[in-house]
Amino acid sequence: MNPYQAIVIAGAASGVGKTTIAAAIMGALTERGYKVQPFKVGPDYIDPSYHSSVCGFSCRNLDSWLLAPEAIRELFHRAMAGKDVAVIEGVMGLYDGANGDDDAGSTAQLAKLLGVPVVLVLDASKSSRSVGAVALGFKAFDPEVHLAGVILNGIAGDLHLELAQPSLDVAGVQHLGYMPSRGEFTLPERHLGLIPTAEGHLAETYYQHLAQQAADTVDLDRLLAIAADAVMPDAGTDTLFPKVPVKPVTAIAVAMDKAFNFYYPDSLDLLTAWGAELVPFSLLEDTALPPHVNGVYIGGGFPEMFAEPLCDNAGMRASIRAAAERGLPIYAECGGLMYLGHGIEDSEGRYYEMAGVLPGRSTMQGARLTLGYRTIRAIASNCLLAAGETVRGHEFHFSSIKDGPCGIPSAYEVLDQPGRCEGFVTHNILASYIHIHMGSKASLAPRFVATCTSPPA
Repeated sequence: MNPYQAIVIAGAASGVGKTTIAAAIMGALTERGYKVQPFKVGPDYIDPSYHSSVCGFSCRNLDSWLLAPEAIRELFHRAMAGKDVAVIEGVMGLYDGANGDDDAGSTAQLAKLLGVPVVLVLDASKSSRSVGAVALGFKAFDPEVHLAGVILNGIAGDLHLELAQPSLDVAGVQHLGYMPSRGEFTLPERHLGLIPTAEGHLAETYYQHLAQQAADTVDLDRLLAIAADAVMPDAGTDTLFPKVPVKPVTAIAVAMDKAFNFYYPDSLDLLTAWGAELVPFSLLEDTALPPHVNGVYIGGGFPEMFAEPLCDNAGMRASIRAAAERGLPIYAECGGLMYLGHGIEDSEGRYYEMAGVLPGRSTMQGARLTLGYRTIRAIASNCLLAAGETVRGHEFHFSSIKDGPCGIPSAYEVLDQPGRCEGFVTHNILASYIHIHMGSKASLAPRFVATCTSPPA
């Protein structure tokens, strides 16, 4: 018998409302007194921020392309300690993944890896009886996926439900409830998807109303019974975390504010477990780096949305420059790369100075989405990788580098894009558009901590 229950909330496609419905179910179960551990399939940072707000526990990413199976099992079981039920939100459509040839990186692969039943969210807003045909297709496509039921989204009223529900019986798929078509449940969006909760766009009452709706129109008892059917493998041997956490040996400043908040919680936990004291600071509000830190981690976010206040904070920009000049290790991803550059040019052509550690500037003009998984190889040794080592990562950005930093060595070769070099290494800095999960390679977190253990001479 499983010590806890687990369910995957998947979608027939992106945009069907699975984030809203997953958050609603998480909230309703939390209201019942369950300790709900949220998870998100894939590399996304934004959807998890909603789940963390609802459950009161950090949402964890489970990405079967970035992470090895044993790493996923380790991270899953570690997060479930002391919890009652896991609610795992899928990515894109149930069978969508890294490529069209197999299920690598898909919600389906993750569900099979962990032995967790799947509940499919179908958008019924522009159909009725046809939802049964869609459900039947998803059920038959991969018999190894335990498709346990369907939740219909966008139901306009009782008549609409009466027209749609019987087709699920014909398909042999359980109807587990619905969510009505209500504009107030639509989550706010921007150019990279949903707006992070760190920016404070949603009132607490939003989550309360969402949870109440799920309690009213989703069969939570049946959902929990399905979740109890999960047949999960044992945790296995830990490969990422030390058997005994290492006592703090260094302090690493982590940029954490409205502009920079894209971090995998497991990455931060790994750094802590290997001996780092993480010191949060704000590139927006603080005028200097925290004292006595031996390294800096600037994750992703939306610096382009806060370019003016970042520019106005001249004290912090000077502090980052001084740290770089004295050789303090700095690791920057995506938004962090943009901040370390000479400046940011917004979509209207307005220019804002940034830290100036890298001479190139980022521009939003003529923005085109760059998106996808990447396999990268370190050209030279850096704070994460030895020369020649490879790791998997992900990039997702609209900005591009303009007037690139000539003469500064590139950090990586992108192996799945022959001829492309990416990122920069200079002054003990590693800066790249590519996000890396510290669980992708067991050596990443201890190497970064070791790099930051002794301050530069």
